[in-house]
Amino acid sequence: MNSSTSRSRLRARTAVVAGAASLAAMALALAAPLAASAHVHVDPDQAAVGSYATLTFKVPTESATAGTVKLEVDLPTDTPLGSVSYQPLAGWSTQVVTETLAKPIKTDDGTVTQAPVKVVWTAEQGVQIAPGQFQQFVISAGAMPDTGSIVLPTHQYYSDGTVVNWDEKTPASGAEPEHPAPTVYITDAPPPADGAATPGLLATPTAVAPAAPAAASPAAAATAIGLGIAGLVLGAVALVVSVLALTRRSRAVTSPAAQSTPASATAADGSK
Repeated sequence: MNSSTSRSRLRARTAVVAGAASLAAMALALAAPLAASAHVHVDPDQAAVGSYATLTFKVPTESATAGTVKLEVDLPTDTPLGSVSYQPLAGWSTQVVTETLAKPIKTDDGTVTQAPVKVVWTAEQGVQIAPGQFQQFVISAGAMPDTGSIVLPTHQYYSDGTVVNWDEKTPASGAEPEHPAPTVYITDAPPPADGAATPGLLATPTAVAPAAPAAASPAAAATAIGLGIAGLVLGAVALVVSVLALTRRSRAVTSPAAQSTPASATAADGSK
């Protein structure tokens, strides 16, 4: 095998290793946001005082072995919503639960003694949100109270009896808890995406924010960035190691000492 062929094969091997490392880095960077987005959340997460908002709860099934068969959303009772309706969903029955409030609420329209306190979706026989799937549950709710935000604790029931409670409030710092509760911000601003509080910033109270895909939480975004950087570093290290190996092998193949020995031996034989 001549030195040119050896160098070509070493370059090809190096390219394969570098390409694999780059693909691994890309996979890490892409997988992290996908994993981080696997939370129950509401869209939009902002609304104006007095408005009637169409709220969509996106519910992914995180279990690898069981499907989602029931969903409950708790509505606020300290700042109750006067009207809640739902969009029919094939394969699911829906119930808006109305109860007498423990403490009547005085409004401009009078005293409110009853209000919707829960919305429940139940899958029909043979229906579920299977592993790797998600479903959207839509309600119309209002009028939005004059308050900072309304927290909507959500309870996800699985076919194996497991219940996941999405009921932890996200602090103003933006550090997302393990099971964040879907929240609609009204006069408060949503937590900053970078985890750094922005004092004095309030949501615009004149219009409901247009529906858009929900952004990843601050903690999830930080995790995604960290894993992405780690993947890129691993790829860079693999590339450097491959280049060093190529350099060493190339030097070994093309070493003058290695090439001069046969020539000297030949000359010696000829002199005899």
